[in-house]
Amino acid sequence: MSDYVFDAPEQPSVALAGRDTRFPVRRIFCVGKNYADHVREMGGDPKSDPPFFFTKPADALVADGATIPYPQMSENLHHEAELVVAIGKGGIEIAEADARDHIWGYATGNDLTRRDLQHEAKGAGRPWDMSKGFDNAAVCGAIVPVDQCDGIENAAIRTVVNGDIKQDSTTAEMIWSVPEIIAYLSRFVELKAGDLIFTGTPDGVGPLVSGDNCTIEVAGLPSATVAIA
Repeated sequence: MSDYVFDAPEQPSVALAGRDTRFPVRRIFCVGKNYADHVREMGGDPKSDPPFFFTKPADALVADGATIPYPQMSENLHHEAELVVAIGKGGIEIAEADARDHIWGYATGNDLTRRDLQHEAKGAGRPWDMSKGFDNAAVCGAIVPVDQCDGIENAAIRTVVNGDIKQDSTTAEMIWSVPEIIAYLSRFVELKAGDLIFTGTPDGVGPLVSGDNCTIEVAGLPSATVAIA
């Protein structure tokens, strides 16, 4: 074992539904603009481009039921409901037909976004890192094993803020399916066990303010709720 100059940080992990063990998280990948209505909502053409990806640090993970601070340097925090894929077996240049063999399970996620910083970065042609990869930006509910996730390809997905429905769609509306996402992403990087993929959000994204309670729901999966302090 190596000696470090200070204690090594704790391994980021996500709860597993119905189990005491946890899923260790290696990296977090996110798909941009993967629901046609959301692409139009943000002023884009859903048929114009292949999927693109950005990342969040693994230590940005937030568990269901947490209370988090309103992020600094922003006045426009947005919720984004997402289906999360947990990778259980790695690979590079994975064939689409084999992609499901690499999935450990699924979870409900919230890709929190400092929208004002994102707009500023886009306008200046700069990276999105500070709008997407900030502290507490990756909310993730408990992961359910893939063999218990029948119907996930056409599951209802919603955001509920203080009891009001803000996003309401189905995963069938994704432009790029989960196997397509895995196959395409694995052309750029070698996926490994412990990677999470947030698969994009439907239309209806909107602001959260201090005092809000935000719940993301994906049918068949545990929900993911955070309170904004």
